[in-house]
Amino acid sequence: MSSPWIQALRSVALDLPDLDKAEAFYTEVWKLRVVARERDTIYLRGTGADHHLLSIHAGGELPQIRHVTLRARSEAALAEIATATVQAGGSIMVPLAALNDRAGGIGLTLRDPDGRLVQVVHGDTRHSDVGEAQDQPIRLAHAVLNAHDIPKAQAFFEQALGFRLVDRTRIMAFLNCDADHHSIALGDTDNDALNHIAFLMPEVESVMRGGGRMKDAGHAIEWGPGRHGPGNNSFNYFIDPFGVVIEYTADVQQIDDNYRVGAPDDWKWPPGRVDQWGISAPPSARLKEAQRAVFFVPSAA
Repeated sequence: MSSPWIQALRSVALDLPDLDKAEAFYTEVWKLRVVARERDTIYLRGTGADHHLLSIHAGGELPQIRHVTLRARSEAALAEIATATVQAGGSIMVPLAALNDRAGGIGLTLRDPDGRLVQVVHGDTRHSDVGEAQDQPIRLAHAVLNAHDIPKAQAFFEQALGFRLVDRTRIMAFLNCDADHHSIALGDTDNDALNHIAFLMPEVESVMRGGGRMKDAGHAIEWGPGRHGPGNNSFNYFIDPFGVVIEYTADVQQIDDNYRVGAPDDWKWPPGRVDQWGISAPPSARLKEAQRAVFFVPSAA
């Protein structure tokens, strides 16, 4: 159960108003590492092979998302995606060419019919000094994007990028491209903002230790600790200093073609529960507000 064109989710690009503050938070508290730096951009990696998980660009007063970056399985897949994007009602914002960011490779940037920007790359730089370290993110687990029209957004990701639906709850559609249960999910709401970015930790212990470290630094756990239904992953949710929702997660379910696609009736909790464990309070009002507030940059590529 994988995309014929997309290998994995690689990174997310954000515009934030204060690069120094962003670097301090994402290195000292969130535990990423600066791998490259430009005058108005920093690139932050985890302990895995991806060149970077976040690129943070100097922006205006409000946080915005530039694009989500996916890695293509081949150069030929990029050309197929370009054709499929137009056929699915999207547009090519940056045609296929060599990329000028620090990860390199070749790629293109597309816009879906609702304005979401997706960069697709192939041949980007990867690190050889990989491993796992307790309490440090390895890679991105998933990005969740809001959708005012989930069937329309889902159809685009399926037709233009080859994603497949693996579970549908009352409020979310989970889309698969590799062995991870989901790499993209679509949240059912009335806008098309960024919902959250999830960072994969080595194990549940690191999700919990990360929660303690964030609390010590003055960043409350806005939802968690808990264990989701679809994906079976453990979680702690937070809001970064700029209003971006970020998640520590672990134990993401690995699936294959034998996985049975779930429907909303398969994912109902008893009254008072919001996850499998049943110990977490519901998401905070502050979290719900932040999950609706970070929009795609209209002209970014």
